[in-house]
Parts: sequence; structure tokens; C-alpha cells
Amino acid sequence: IIIATDGPNLIEITNQINEWFKKKNCYKGILHLYIFHTSASLLIQENADPDVLEDLITFYSEIAPINNNYKHQSEGKDDMPAHIKSSLTNTSITISIINQKLMLGVWQGIYLFEHRDSSMKRKINLHFLGE
Repeated sequence: IIIATDGPNLIEITNQINEWFKKKNCYKGILHLYIFHTSASLLIQENADPDVLEDLITFYSEIAPINNNYKHQSEGKDDMPAHIKSSLTNTSITISIINQKLMLGVWQGIYLFEHRDSSMKRKINLHFLGE
């Protein structure tokens, strides 16, 4: 799947993933997600209170600030902080599917975590093993 982003944000992609595996008629098994980027990541996080997402964005911005003296700045000042944030999170997630349903907790959703300042198109590979 391809997700368009518009700056640093946590974008819930649970619905797009549900649509994908239902179209493929995936009933029971394991779904593996992998993002093809080193400046964005995947998370399973709370999807009930938007303050959680805002606090996460703030936290990661503080531990990897843009205005630091990073050696690597070939794609801009937000490039190295994006790599740091990606290294602290996940580039892949594996989730069970049972009865055509993602096995997520009541308050959980799957998120693409965009770390760059500019708009991007992020590609996520979905690979299903099962029936």
C-alpha cells in the first residue's frame, strides 16, 4: 500500500490494512508489514486518545531535534533526526489474523510514523502467510 504523508505525524493505517487482507480473502494466519524507508516507521499504538499521538510526536522531536549539528544533512536538516527516530521505532510489524480480523487490543491501531518535514509517499509491503 502507498500512504501519502504531510510532515511529521502518526497516521493510522489500520483500515487500509484491513481492506487489503479482506480483498485477498485472508482468513487466518500471520500478516507481516514492512516499510521501505529509513526516515519513517511503523507502530502499534493507542487509537482512542489523540493526546497520546501528540505526546509521542513531541517526545521524539525532543530526543532527536532538527537544530543539532549532525554530520549527515544531505537531504536537509530534518534528515538525520528522521533516521534517529526510525532507528528507535520499527520498520516492520507482524500481526496475527484470526477469522479475517487483526488481533489488536481494544485501543490499538497500526500507524505509519512520518519523521520528515515534507510531504512523502510511503510504500508499505504486506505479506500474508496462512489461509
